[in-house]
Amino acid sequence: MVEYLLALGVVAAVFVGFNIGGSSTGITWGPSVGAGIVRKSTAAGVMTVFVFLGGWTVGRNVMTTLSEGIITMELSLSAGVAVLFFIGLGILVANIFGVPVPTSMTTVGAIAGLGLATDTLNYRTIAEIISWWVVTPVLGFWIGVTVGRYVYPVIDRRVQIETSRGPLLVLDREGRLPRPALGPNTTGRELVTTVVVLTIGCYMAFSAGASNVPNAAAPLVSGGNLGTDVGILVATGAIGLGGFTIARRTMTSVGGELSEIPLLAALFVMVTASTITTLLSWIGIPISLVMGTVMTIVGLGWGRATRPITVRGAVTRDTADHEIAPGAITADTAPERAAAPIGEPEPQPVLDARELFNPRAVIKYVSMWVIGPTMSTALAYVFFRLVPGAT
Repeated sequence: MVEYLLALGVVAAVFVGFNIGGSSTGITWGPSVGAGIVRKSTAAGVMTVFVFLGGWTVGRNVMTTLSEGIITMELSLSAGVAVLFFIGLGILVANIFGVPVPTSMTTVGAIAGLGLATDTLNYRTIAEIISWWVVTPVLGFWIGVTVGRYVYPVIDRRVQIETSRGPLLVLDREGRLPRPALGPNTTGRELVTTVVVLTIGCYMAFSAGASNVPNAAAPLVSGGNLGTDVGILVATGAIGLGGFTIARRTMTSVGGELSEIPLLAALFVMVTASTITTLLSWIGIPISLVMGTVMTIVGLGWGRATRPITVRGAVTRDTADHEIAPGAITADTAPERAAAPIGEPEPQPVLDARELFNPRAVIKYVSMWVIGPTMSTALAYVFFRLVPGAT
């Protein structure tokens, strides 16, 4: 009976990891795939490698929090399987609503529901986690505002990410030993920018592994039902499978958020969100990579759009003669033209550009950050109260 239950738990963990791979791979590599810098199969393979590295190193700290810190009891095998079921249910609901899955928040909610039902919840740990859930989107937003207002417009006119036809590198066989050389259409600038893009993609994949691998593995690792190393391997394999299959579609569309902004802007977003997620994972806080990503996008667009307004003008409300450019970050800008100084009107092409984000979409994402963990907490609480033997 125990063997069958463990097998069921592994299947549930694979289901959770599979769906995580589908969503996180699209967010991580969608901009690079859309720009033609990397192929989908290559992106999925690299994603799998760096997810494993993130889960094997930093992810262990999050694993400890999920398996030992949130509740004061060890998860039994049956309880771990039930928790994985509620995590999978949360993923399903998020997919139905078409929003990125707040997997870490759903996981914490399901375990917290168990703690409430059994009176074993560690309130100090859960309060610390929730406080970081509040701080993270605010931090991502204001970093995005600062970059969009003061940094992005200048770099956007100096850095052009180029892609050319043909291979990036070829093998030069004219000498005694073959050596790598630039492709027939590749420039040195293109090579450098491509390496930077790929490096940032690997960094974000590492961050995704640090935050997401524990979500699929921790419910079975707690209580020694599954070894930590084995749990990481199972979760990584499932995430990789999702990356090679269902993520191929999300890498093409990537939910509309990153695909509608230039690759350079997406790179700023990826670095910011990955850094926040990796640092919090390092101290053992289960955090959603999506949370930092979405709010950095919003902040980047808001900061870029409000450049015509000076800080003094905003404080004194003297903004009547200035037009805010909501689509500024998606506009095609001329590299030879300097960025308009802060406080001066933007050129007409910027004012006519499409909007960076849809406020209704942002409200939907934030709502899921509240609804997801709340629903998983409530369902887990009711289940473990009605079925105390499952603990």
